[in-house]
Amino acid sequence: MEKIKKINVLYMLGYIFGPIIISAICFGLSAAFFPKGNMAVILIMGPTFLSVGWWCFAGNFIFKKTRKKILAKFEEEKFKSDQTFFGRGCTVYVDEKKGKIGLVFFWNPKDTFIIPASRVERAWVDDGKSGAGFMAGSSRVSFLFIVDGVKVRVDTFTSNQRWRMDSDHILTGISKADMMVEVIEKAKKASK
Repeated sequence: MEKIKKINVLYMLGYIFGPIIISAICFGLSAAFFPKGNMAVILIMGPTFLSVGWWCFAGNFIFKKTRKKILAKFEEEKFKSDQTFFGRGCTVYVDEKKGKIGLVFFWNPKDTFIIPASRVERAWVDDGKSGAGFMAGSSRVSFLFIVDGVKVRVDTFTSNQRWRMDSDHILTGISKADMMVEVIEKAKKASK
């Protein structure tokens, strides 16, 4: 039985600090051997632009390739994804009939997890409500579930501002979260 691992620490550190280290080495080479001229510009600007490109695009590219890999794994094991939710840091695939859940995490794209839904201990919706009265609002709505003691949170709505609880954004996020909790519960019943 494989344990859910949301973060691969080596991948995360490499993803964040790899471009910084390469840039620092290039800056050092430029200062030591090429203080002026075209090579200095290339050694300073090239790694800088490549680092920004890496941080902006590479993570999503790797995450999307991993999602394709888990779909192939689903087909290989004769599962059908009845419901898929593409969250910002986690994608959840659910086969309601066979009671299986597939998980792919942004910070652990090396591993894909296909688990029996019976391992889900609890699933619920978090509307993120804070404040009271007319000040009540939320900037994040998500559904959560616990698998083998590991809490998985998947956002259905996020914003950098707080929205009233009766806004369409919040209500849509709650509706999506409710639907995913229902689907997980159905898969859990089918898995037993």
